[in-house]
Amino acid sequence: MGRGKIEIKKIENATNRQVTYSKRRNGLFKKAQELTVLCDAKVSLIMFSSTGKFHEFLSPNISTKGFFDLYQKTTGIDLWNSHYERMEENYRRLKEINKKLRREIRQRMGGDLSELNIKELQALEAKMDSSLLAIRERKYHVIKTQTDKHKKKVRNLEERHANLIMDLEAKLDGQDGIVETGGYYESTMGLLPNGASNLYALRLYQNQQPPLVLHDGTNDLRLA
Repeated sequence: MGRGKIEIKKIENATNRQVTYSKRRNGLFKKAQELTVLCDAKVSLIMFSSTGKFHEFLSPNISTKGFFDLYQKTTGIDLWNSHYERMEENYRRLKEINKKLRREIRQRMGGDLSELNIKELQALEAKMDSSLLAIRERKYHVIKTQTDKHKKKVRNLEERHANLIMDLEAKLDGQDGIVETGGYYESTMGLLPNGASNLYALRLYQNQQPPLVLHDGTNDLRLA
């Protein structure tokens, strides 16, 4: 019993479509190989799958360039000249764009203005004002960012300085009192011009009694 006729239409299932493509592609390449051997034909096949994969078959008795040269000679179509013309046209277009951009740069620098009319000058002025505004906004953003960074750094240094002062004052407070030599000392704390506490000034009175305070508030100045 023979196989039923297959309807020629796009296979919707992607997996089945890829399997069918691979099988029929191999069949075409096999037929091309047979034509090359049996008939001494020159065959070239170029195929792209739906996924963009490239497959090619070329008879071993001819090169790719030779095949296209033979094609041009037979059909009278010059593939290389048409390609060269397209490349040349694209080059002229890019060259004109480059020329226009260079002229705009010179005009923004204050040159090549003699050929511009009043409307073109006004348009150029508007473009420069817009560019200047964008530059200033960027400059202010950079300045603000750097200022905030330095302010944060200063705050961190001030906090470290305050912590060091507190630690030092706590250590000195723990040492305040009568010393073993029988004397005593007084601690005084002043303020520096910037408002921060200075180091404790220590005054040590060796082998002396505390000064006598009279009823009137004055110190007894008796000699030892």
